[in-house]
Amino acid sequence: MTVDPRAALDRLLAALEAHFHAVSTRRGDDDPAVDDAYDVLADAFEVYDDALVRVHGETLPFFLADDTDDEEEQDDEDDLDEDDLDDELMDGTELDDDEH
Repeated sequence: MTVDPRAALDRLLAALEAHFHAVSTRRGDDDPAVDDAYDVLADAFEVYDDALVRVHGETLPFFLADDTDDEEEQDDEDDLDEDDLDDELMDGTELDDDEH
């Protein structure tokens, strides 16, 4: 399905406005309206970028970071447990990633 780049741009601009409104009126650190606006904005960005590529053969000069990379890094950090930390502190050595 090919999306009209102009329509995708209009949607992206509306998503930017909605995200700004959600952030500027946030009701706490975990306001779900901000998370929802972020998701809508990310989707609108991807649709616009894809429409530009398909219709005009152009890309934007930036991209969205892949959330899965951040999650994998966090999972790797979570793999280090208290026993590993105790062992490291007791013998004064640092653990390599291969040791746990």
